[in-house]
Amino acid sequence: MSARTKIVNALVDKFKGINGSTPYNNTLYTNVENRLRFWDEINDFPYVCVTSGDEVREYLPGDFKWAFLTVSIKIYVREEEASERLESVIEDIEYILDNNFRLTYDTNKTTEDIRIISITTDEGLLHPTGVGEVTLQVRYSLP
Repeated sequence: MSARTKIVNALVDKFKGINGSTPYNNTLYTNVENRLRFWDEINDFPYVCVTSGDEVREYLPGDFKWAFLTVSIKIYVREEEASERLESVIEDIEYILDNNFRLTYDTNKTTEDIRIISITTDEGLLHPTGVGEVTLQVRYSLP
């Protein structure tokens, strides 16, 4: 399994820990997946999909390599106050990311940094469904 897949799976495991108790506002449990789904495929909301995107590498002296992986987190909610719930789920995800920027994704491998690049929402256009996306840049070293 590649480092990209392991990083996405590690993020999925962390997001499954959003259980509604303090400090979280929502409950996700099994509503987190490492593949993309569309809202018409989902019956239980909120739902989170985590997928990897492009990877850029930086080659440094001494055969050292940084990898910069783009990760997309899609969030789906459906309820009367969809925009508020969407913002609440995004807050929970931000909390996880702020406390796990050095994420262990393999037995002895960790990410060096996880940064939020962008946060976008549908801004209520799809009411009563809400769709948001958090885009990350994950930096880790390659062997």
